[in-house]
Amino acid sequence: MCLLYARRLKGVSAETLYAAVSRSRDWFWSDAGRHRVGRNDLKAARRQIVALAFEYLGLDEPEIALQLADDFTLERERLVRPFPGAIGTLQELHRRGIQLALVTNGASAFQRAKIDRFDLRRYFRSILIEGEFGVGKPDRAVFEHTLKALDCSPSQAWMVGDSLTFDIEPALDLGMHGIWMDYAGTGLPLAARCVPSKTISALPELLG
Repeated sequence: MCLLYARRLKGVSAETLYAAVSRSRDWFWSDAGRHRVGRNDLKAARRQIVALAFEYLGLDEPEIALQLADDFTLERERLVRPFPGAIGTLQELHRRGIQLALVTNGASAFQRAKIDRFDLRRYFRSILIEGEFGVGKPDRAVFEHTLKALDCSPSQAWMVGDSLTFDIEPALDLGMHGIWMDYAGTGLPLAARCVPSKTISALPELLG
């Protein structure tokens, strides 16, 4: 998007525009309150992020900023794909009779669209979406509700997720097993506040 839109902005390179958007994005998502509101309206959050980036650059082009943000949202959603092996892993876990729940933050419309697009509902006994439930991870109520829906004690449950803060730490605090998906292969950060029960780099490892 920066490569495309920089052509419409005088004296601004794609690299400069991207740096400004990155700076604005990092500021926006660094605050817990903004994070909670923003993840439930990503379209509005991205509009705010790009508008602030344009402000950093001294650009008085609100319409272009709006178009850039909205085009990014459309393209971002279009390019969403399951992790390699994700569908096959769900199919096999489901075949084995393992009760599964899907827990996700964000707005209902965005998340339901992806669930329907990839036909995921068939695999899950319970689906909890922040925008429908009222609170999201890492709130304890999310995990307690899901355990109740599965008729499962914490010690019997695995929480598989890619966020140490939102997925793994609250699960461990509740007595669940926390399986961290380190898809980027970066390893556990030195500043991590928790140690996962297990770390995987690909979802099919759950089947081993």
